[in-house]
Amino acid sequence: MNNFSDPFRARRYLAFVSMFGTAQIHKRNPYTIAFWSTAFPGFGHLLLNKYIRGYLLVLWEIFINQKIHLNLAIVHTLNGQFQAARDVLDPRFMSLYIPVYLFAIWDSYRTAVDMNKVYVLARRENAKFSEFNIGAFEVNYLDKRKPWIAVVWSMGIPSVGQLYLHRIILATFILLSTIVLVYESHVILAMHQFIIGDIHSSARTVDAQWLLYIPSFYLFTVYDAYVSTVENNKLFDHALRSHLVRNYQPPGVTLTIGSKVD
Repeated sequence: MNNFSDPFRARRYLAFVSMFGTAQIHKRNPYTIAFWSTAFPGFGHLLLNKYIRGYLLVLWEIFINQKIHLNLAIVHTLNGQFQAARDVLDPRFMSLYIPVYLFAIWDSYRTAVDMNKVYVLARRENAKFSEFNIGAFEVNYLDKRKPWIAVVWSMGIPSVGQLYLHRIILATFILLSTIVLVYESHVILAMHQFIIGDIHSSARTVDAQWLLYIPSFYLFTVYDAYVSTVENNKLFDHALRSHLVRNYQPPGVTLTIGSKVD
């Protein structure tokens, strides 16, 4: 879609449909966005469709966390091994971790508040946007999808729920991240040993430093798939409603359920 050529010239748009996915603006709870940024820096920005900023913050969180061994220190703390937690932390990088962590929370909250205001203006302007995109690599279009299906697929394999919604780039990022986390944490081998009853070997096999990333990633993919599906369906309804009003409602006449046009 070319925003600077007719008939799509407007100041604000509710959505953008491309070969690689659908980005849209909708109302979000700033506290929910800040919570996900607290759980894992970058997740709040990904929920806001701020992908580049979100990817950078996620990669930074993994990099700096590995440098200071924060997850391992958390595990020692939860086990009551406070001296071990102090010994494993690398203080050389702590001053780099805290400011970026706080920035991710603050910036995601601030951006959510601003984007809610932009949404109100875009909804009022109700500008046309492309609902169908076809290219040499992909075809993408607005349609209705079932939220529970997105949740089930995301619970099976993280990133598949995003693929169901045709969010190709985000799905690829989540899939590659999941592969790295699963491989480095040895969680599959540890689960196998746990299932066959070798609990001690399972505890020795798993890498706690990498394992603590997985719950946040897993729950985020499920939540994102569900919310994005619901909002995608709302966008489809809005686009269809606007199309019918523009093309089939007589000028100056407001149609209601049960009304007739002479």
